[in-house]
Amino acid sequence: MLPRGTSGYIFLALNAVRILSIISLILVFASSIFVMVNDIEAVNEFQAAKQAGNVTRELLLKCDYIEGSTVPNQPAGVFWAVVNRLLIIFQVIILFLSELGWPSAFFERYFPVLGPTFGLGALGIFECLIGATILSHHVDDFSLVSAFFLFSLGCVNILLGLIFRERAKEKRSIMQWRNKAKAILPNLKPGSSPYMSSAYSNMEKQEAEYETWKSGGSTEKVGYGFGRQGEKAAGLKGFLISKPVESLPRYATRPTSASEYSQPSPTSTAAPTKPASGPTFQSSATAL
Repeated sequence: MLPRGTSGYIFLALNAVRILSIISLILVFASSIFVMVNDIEAVNEFQAAKQAGNVTRELLLKCDYIEGSTVPNQPAGVFWAVVNRLLIIFQVIILFLSELGWPSAFFERYFPVLGPTFGLGALGIFECLIGATILSHHVDDFSLVSAFFLFSLGCVNILLGLIFRERAKEKRSIMQWRNKAKAILPNLKPGSSPYMSSAYSNMEKQEAEYETWKSGGSTEKVGYGFGRQGEKAAGLKGFLISKPVESLPRYATRPTSASEYSQPSPTSTAAPTKPASGPTFQSSATAL
């Protein structure tokens, strides 16, 4: 269930930026592998041409980069170019997992700035650094577009980090909204529905009448007794008045039929019929 109101729009906007950031990281990951493979092939061709004698010493001195690659023509240039691409790939994987929020315990322990307790500012700075590193070299169009896309989203994440600070990841968390929906009941206000509004107005009216009577400002009867007014006043105080259950004494038994009780005639001297365990009755003649 999606949140409603302004928080719902913020939730959708932050997750839209999150999805775009994940897409840009995937593009940079693919372009880095593509550039690294292309650099290795260009270096192999350059070495083969050098061994064949097709590359002169003057050409080696004038060339700053190996032709068709981003590898600088200097000692250990191939090594540092490959290390650079591997570090970029490693950083992209870490940022990708941080955007997914898994595993959160790993980031809380080893990379707190990328964990759930920090905002999006650090994430945006890392994305901008990776994008600037790629854009500082002459690369192909695919790497150029993906790096520029990543750099732009890094700027957006920095801006969102300045606005929401440490609450940014909490506001965009899907599990956080789901847990809130399960943990609490909806908060109903008096004006949320006509039924609730009338119920609250009746309760407020009854409470006002009771407070008026309690303070002595009412002209009505002071004692409510056991009628409906008394029951209403007790209900406002929180008491529950229930009707007692009808019962017979322990020494009396309930008659099985009404015929067991016979009324004596005015002139009769015999005792009336009675239940086996009921009380005894004497006639008026015997009493005299």
